[in-house]
Order: sequence, then structure tokens, then C-alpha cells
Amino acid sequence: MRVIRNDTDTVLIDTSLGGLVYSNQFLQFATKLPANSELYGFGEHEHHSLRHNMNWQTMGMYSRDQPPTTNGNLYGVHPFYMVIEEDFNTHGVLILNSNAQDVTLSPAPYLVYRTIGGVLDFYVFLGPTPENVVQQYTEAIGRPFIPPYWSLGFQLCRYGYNSLDAVKETVNRMQRYSIPHDVQYGDIDYMDEQRDFTYDTVSYSGLPEYVLELKSQGMHYIIILDPCIGNDLPPGQYGAYDSGNAKNVWITESDCITPAVGKVWPPENSVFPDYTNPATGDWWKDECVKFHNVIEYDGLWIDMNEPANFVTGSVTGCTNNKWNNPPYLPKIFGNVLADKSMCPDACQHLGKHYDLHNLFGWSQSIQTVPAARAATANRSIVISRSTFPGSGKYSGHWLGDNYSQWSNLHYSIIGSLEFNMFGIPYIGADICGFNGNSNDKMCQRWMQLGAFYTFSRNHNGLGYTEQDPAAFGDEVARVSREILEVRYTLLPYLYTLFYEAHALGSTVMRPLMHEFVSDEETHGIDRQFLWGPALLITPVLDEGFVTVEGYFPDCRWYDYYTGAEMASSSRGTYVTLSAPMDYIPLHVRGGYIMATQEPDVNTVKSRTKPMGLIVALDDNSEAHGTLFWDDGDSIDTYEKGEYFFAEFTTTIGSLTGTIKTNGYSGVSGLLWGSVRLMGVPSPATSVTVNGLAHTDFSYNSSTKELKINNAGVTVLIPLSITWN
Repeated sequence: MRVIRNDTDTVLIDTSLGGLVYSNQFLQFATKLPANSELYGFGEHEHHSLRHNMNWQTMGMYSRDQPPTTNGNLYGVHPFYMVIEEDFNTHGVLILNSNAQDVTLSPAPYLVYRTIGGVLDFYVFLGPTPENVVQQYTEAIGRPFIPPYWSLGFQLCRYGYNSLDAVKETVNRMQRYSIPHDVQYGDIDYMDEQRDFTYDTVSYSGLPEYVLELKSQGMHYIIILDPCIGNDLPPGQYGAYDSGNAKNVWITESDCITPAVGKVWPPENSVFPDYTNPATGDWWKDECVKFHNVIEYDGLWIDMNEPANFVTGSVTGCTNNKWNNPPYLPKIFGNVLADKSMCPDACQHLGKHYDLHNLFGWSQSIQTVPAARAATANRSIVISRSTFPGSGKYSGHWLGDNYSQWSNLHYSIIGSLEFNMFGIPYIGADICGFNGNSNDKMCQRWMQLGAFYTFSRNHNGLGYTEQDPAAFGDEVARVSREILEVRYTLLPYLYTLFYEAHALGSTVMRPLMHEFVSDEETHGIDRQFLWGPALLITPVLDEGFVTVEGYFPDCRWYDYYTGAEMASSSRGTYVTLSAPMDYIPLHVRGGYIMATQEPDVNTVKSRTKPMGLIVALDDNSEAHGTLFWDDGDSIDTYEKGEYFFAEFTTTIGSLTGTIKTNGYSGVSGLLWGSVRLMGVPSPATSVTVNGLAHTDFSYNSSTKELKINNAGVTVLIPLSITWN
């Protein structure tokens, strides 16, 4: 089989190298990659570089409850890869298969793909740019959802608050330092004996009332739910189990009758819902709605859904048969497929767990979104640990039980960029690390980086020292507050990027190569990243450093903080940037306009503040940008046309805003505040805003930034600004 790009004759897929093996429980194909090409993708793994090392590495893909380990099979499965060809054209390939599998990379370059069941179903995406490939990929698997606006704010969690008093003290110290804080979490210690749809009425006495208090302050609350349901209580004592049992929603043993029993968090044993069964969706929704009547949560965090199991297969073990012990075991952790999970011969509504294992988290996400929306009557949000192609249509993801180690800052960028490639742009790592004790300096640098994850959450593991940004004292709190205020200032731009991801399939956190693919130097850069096309983030990732090397592709770049342009000699080169402990370098790309808003301590409050624009002029003194705005919480506003959308264009001496969609009247209460114009070559002597002279402006002759303050006109009216 050969796939050839017509206009260049580049052979994208060529199986002549090893042919095709298609036998019982073993499928294999080998394909040559184009000469001098570069490979990205495959997951979920902890990769130490975004561009893959082709020196005979093998990566297994089988969903597993596994803290990040180099190339080990982790929580999700993504058999998707992307190749930059020698002439910079780019293509992507999805091998849509849900069985256990692995892939071996060779320096030829070629790859060998093996799986133990299902079909070989190929989708080839011809780009020709990396961003085009992702857009085409998400068109096939499902466009990413638009998260509720509040879920773009800063979030805080720990496993092991162990009492409501500890939660209150944490929130209170965040508020004492005025650190922006939108979402507080309940991890499994809020539950009664780790049972879904319960709460500990002793240690967490008053939790329902406290959640209402948080909501009255403009905050939101997300709870964790695990798929395992304890089955050890007598009938009538645990309604979630009783109702599920009555509807036969559990995964069963190989007889397709007896519920399969494992051991997870509840005190004794557990059964596992079968989310491929429509009846499970009805039961799950009912339980979510009933529990919302107890605790008014705003979103659902679904964990342990690989599915995880603390015993091998089941409490009675697994039968020795071809499903549980196939002739080929892909390169995955454990000596059997059932290690830390279920027996592969277990029965589900759509077939054997052998074929459906990697779909468990995906299928749970599909049924959890309508459950969350029915419970909250809003858009809500679902964050899932296990994912599969198409999960991004329903859920976000975090990179799992990472470590409080400096190396994990770098790895988190790689993982986040890969998940944007996989069509899951709502992504982040546990800021300051989940496993192990963090310290003030590491956490300060991680808060600076984490302020630019799309899913920005500080999350801590059981028994470790407190690491919320208010826990380390005045300096970490100050730095965290200031960088989160930058994030909140840029939330309108970030929200607009999520609209583009939903409408067009674009990435949000973006590798530099997506914007500058013809610049070979960008192909290996994974210590910097972009928000969309316009904002370049260059974090410090190593202990003790107060400078950082940043690469600046050939265009105009401006310092976000001062508006000053980078020297022209820096174009296409690495630059050593000053980065003291309280500073993360940020740069705006010439040619782009970013919408902003004055920050506050949460998004409910910030969304009422004046809006603004950052305009970075290119070599032609031009720039363009957009703004998507809706109520931030209603369901399907884009599909219903219930949103506001404007385009902004700058030419020499003028900025014009054009309203393209005016379906959300809520913008009538918003005013334009400051407009920052970067790269204006000479001082302005006069400014007009919508035809009227405007005197509140200033020009900095050293940075060449023109700043217009208090523009004062409503966002609902097309904007027109001139200067000369």
C-alpha cells in the first residue's frame, strides 16, 4: 500500500518494507516514512522531547493507572502521528484501533505498528501545514468543546484536605493575598468512605452550605467521581449501587451475567459501570442530578477510568484463555493485560473488554457531559483522566499523577502540546506536582508556567506539604497573584482561541513549528510555546536560573510587559532573556491583535470590567484579530448563534472593529478601556475614538508604544480609532 502526495510525489505511507500481517489476535504493518522527515504524536506517554527520537524506541498503548514514566503506557490511547516532510509539507495519520497496541520507531525512518485485535482503519490528513493537519483530524474525530468561561480561571485542589476546615483555611489565605481563584475542588476525601454520590458528614459537615457560600462569591466547585461503585453495603444503604444493580449497568464476567468485582477506593469491593450501555447513561445522569440536589457542584472530574483496579483483573482472578493471555503482549506495563485493570474477557454491552478497554474513559465522558448539564442546567465541564481520539469533543484532560521535580515542568509542556495535537486543547499538568513535596522556588516557577496551561490547576497528593500559591508566604503569593492577573487579562483572547478550536479545530497551546514550519529550528522547540498564533511564552524550567534562552522566528516581536520591540538582530536567533525569579518572559507577535479585560479575583467579577486590545504591528504596520464573547456558561451558544463576534483590523494610523455576529446582548454592558498599540514609529499628536477627539493617551518614545486609555465606548458599537 502506498499513499503519494500528488503535487510533490512524496510517499507518505509505504508498506512494501514489511508487508501486512493480519492473523488471529495479531495485526502488524510497517511503513517507511518520507526521507529526512520528523515524527510527532502517539500517546499517552511521558515524552522527553516533542519531536521523537527514531532510534528503535517502542511505545505501548493500553490505558493504565500509571503515574508518568518515560514512554510507559499511561492513562489514554492516541494512535495518531504527524510527520513534517523534507519540503515542510506535513501529514498526519490516525490508526483507529481500540485494542492493546504498540509502535516501534526506527531510524530508516520507518515505524512498525502492532495490535492484538480489531481492524486496521487508516485516516490520512494531508495538511499541508501542521495546524491544517490538526484541523482536519478534529474534523474527523470531533471538534473540541468550548469550556465555560469560569473554567479558564485558576483552580485549586488537593487530595487530603481531610476536612472542610482545611479547605476553608486554604481558600481564606488565597483571599487574604487576593490571588485569583475561580474553582475549588473536592477530591475523594470529601466522600463518605470514598463512595460516589456521598459526602463525609463528619469531617466535611456543612459542605453543601459552604459550596453555596463560594458560589455567592463568584467561585465554582468541581467534584471528583470514580467509576468504581462499592457493592458491600446491604440493600437500601447505598442508593447508587442499588439503582445501578436494578438496571443491570455493571460490566460482567465472561458469562455476561455475573457482575465483575474488583477492588478500588471503597472499603471492600467494587463493580464497574459499563458506559457503552445506554442504560448506564440514564442511571449515571439520575445519580448526578440527585447528588447535585445535595451539593451544587459546577463540573465533574472523572478519575480512575482506565479503568483502574487494585487487583489483577478481579477479586477471583482471570481465566487462562486467549483473551486474557493473548499470543502477543504489546510492550506495556505488567505481564498480563489485566494488570491493574479488568479481565479482558469481561462482557460489555458492545462486546468484550478486550476490544473496549481503551474506550472506557471516552465512553464515560460521552455519558458524563449530559449528566453534568442535566444536573447544573449549564454548559458545565468534564475533566477525564483516560482519553481516546474524539474525547476532546466532550472532556478536558490533565497529565496525571506527575512529580514535584524540575524535569516535570518541561515534560508538562510536551504533554500539553501533544494533547492539543490530539484534539484535546483543554489540558494542563498539576502545578507544583502531585507526587512528592514541592518547595517555594519550584512552585513559584511552576505557577508562572501553569498560568499558561489552558487548564490551570494546582493539585497536590495525599500526605505532602501544602503547595497552594498562598502556602509559601508573601513572595510566592505576590508572584502568583501577578502572573495570574496577566492570565486573567488575556482570558478574552484565550476564550476566543477555544472558539476557534471548536469552530475550526485549531490548537490553543501551539508549538512554534505550527506557525513557522519552514523554519527548521522550530521543529525541535518544546521549551517554549504559543497561545494561538500571537503570544510566545518562554518559561524558566530549571532550578536556580534567572535567564532563559528563547528562540524568536523571523518577524516582529514585542515585550508583553513594556511594549518594546525585540531588536531586529534577534530575528531567527536565540536570545538570552533576563528572567529573575518574579518574571516570566512573554512576547507578542507582530501582525496580531489580542482582546483583553481588566483582571479581578475571579471571572464572575472580571467579566464586568472594561475590555481592551493589544495591537502588535507587523512590518507593514498592520495587524488583525478577533473576539468571541457569550454568556460563558450556556449550552451550545455557538450552534444557536447566541454570541458576539467581532473582527479587528489595523492599518497605518487606524484601527477598525467590525461586528460579524451580534447574538449576545450582554456585551452592551461592557466598555472599551485601554488599547495598547505596539510598534508605532512616531508620536501621535491626536487620537479619535469613534469620530470624537480623545485626549487620554500617551506615547512612549523609547518603547514606541501608543497607549489609549479609557476609550469609553460600548463593545456593542463598532470600534474606530485613528491616530496621527
